[in-house]
Amino acid sequence: MRSSCWYPAAVVTKHIFVTGGVVSSLGKGLTAASLGNLLTARGLRVVMQKLDPYLNVDPGTMNPFQHGEVFVTDDGAETDLDIGHYERFLDINLDQAANVTTGQIYSRVIQRERRGEYLGDTVQVIPHITDEIKRRMRLQAQPPADGSPVPDVIITEIGGTVGDIESQPFIESARQVRHELGRHNVFFVHVSLVPYMGASGEQKTKPTQHSVAALRSIGIQPDALVLRSDRPVSESNKRKIALMCDVDERAVVNAIDVASIYDIPGMLNEQGL
Repeated sequence: MRSSCWYPAAVVTKHIFVTGGVVSSLGKGLTAASLGNLLTARGLRVVMQKLDPYLNVDPGTMNPFQHGEVFVTDDGAETDLDIGHYERFLDINLDQAANVTTGQIYSRVIQRERRGEYLGDTVQVIPHITDEIKRRMRLQAQPPADGSPVPDVIITEIGGTVGDIESQPFIESARQVRHELGRHNVFFVHVSLVPYMGASGEQKTKPTQHSVAALRSIGIQPDALVLRSDRPVSESNKRKIALMCDVDERAVVNAIDVASIYDIPGMLNEQGL
């Protein structure tokens, strides 16, 4: 079935997708915000967005003990707390386009089906849901109404963990965006945990290897790995992960726990990310 998603021939806005593996709450949002901070410092125009795989339309009615505080944007949208990190790290104001949920995606597709816009097609996850996700991914690349320049880079954090059923349509859509825009226009950063086993006194790389294998099984090869840990990952373990995950050694960086979240951009910059 032919995809209805269309992109202009001259696409200038590039994409960085940030995914996570092994466990949730690794700090994907702070990693993404730190990347945005570093790119902004280099003179690029950067915008950010968060894709949340839950079926709620927005987090406004969700238990804050489960999902954290709601962040309200300038246009009144109730969004994920990571949007607040994005605004503070990049010193910009974002709007409702910065937070996309599965609930929003399915609501729009079902509304279009009820209006007959699919002309009798069988509405499926691929291509109808993924096309709507791709449209939302690229929405911020459209020329702004105020005439300001389009962004150079869109950084998109995909919520959840690789392997989750809920995240699969978003990850598949990201794969399709890379296929349609070209590999030179899309970059994948995967954040993964390297746990320390106290009994044996060593760090384990196998969870990260399995996480990347799961990502590769759905057609995505990460371009860079950010290894989360409570202590520095040894150079030998970095080389092992680079070899087993087929990632350049220079693109494997370590993000250890720090006292302040505002130390993260400098830590990543020192490692060349």
